[in-house]
Amino acid sequence: MGAFTAEELQAIALSVRVAALAVAVVTPLAIAVAWVLARWQFRGKVLFDALIHLPLVLPPVLTGYILLVLFGRHGAIGARLQEWFGVSVAFRWTGAVIAAGVMAFPLFVRSVRLSIEAIPRELDEVAASLGAGRWQRFWRVSLPLSLPGIAAGSTLAFAKALGEFGATITFVSNIPGQTQTIALAIQSLTQVPDGDAGIARLALVSVLLSLGALAASEWLARRARRGRRPLR
Repeated sequence: MGAFTAEELQAIALSVRVAALAVAVVTPLAIAVAWVLARWQFRGKVLFDALIHLPLVLPPVLTGYILLVLFGRHGAIGARLQEWFGVSVAFRWTGAVIAAGVMAFPLFVRSVRLSIEAIPRELDEVAASLGAGRWQRFWRVSLPLSLPGIAAGSTLAFAKALGEFGATITFVSNIPGQTQTIALAIQSLTQVPDGDAGIARLALVSVLLSLGALAASEWLARRARRGRRPLR
């Protein structure tokens, strides 16, 4: 397959950084939203649930366009970021983090929600009978027992962020060394002669990163399950 080129190494490094930061950013919000969907009842819950999962059913290019409209220099959010903080995310690697996070968020939420819903409600009721408030029950019951779902969700989110293409290329373009991730680099290599070797190298790295994330997720889930045994 030959040696990696400088552009390929940059794409790999950027992909890992974007995927890791995307997961780190969405983790607290995904856990909170999953808990709300699993344990709260409120008017408009069905609509809220649909909005959370909307990126899964919309064409990724459309999601990227929506992000561009919102976070562009003249967008509702982008203009404020530029005016107040001097920050611009469109066509920058930070925008790739936003795009990856938005696309991975629904998968993360769903995984954690299923894990919380699998926790017997009797545990919540016992904690409530002992005087624990809603937030105490979240921190001491729901969160520790949902760790396997959080581990699985983080893996899904990382894999999704690592392979994100449509929203990213629409929102931040395909700029080598700046916004070009592994997926975008592979797309570029399909447009040049003799790009097969580069595609093979990047595909191998992508597979290895995904397998590494799966192995880490399984290890974390096993540790979490061992930690739950005394509660049974």
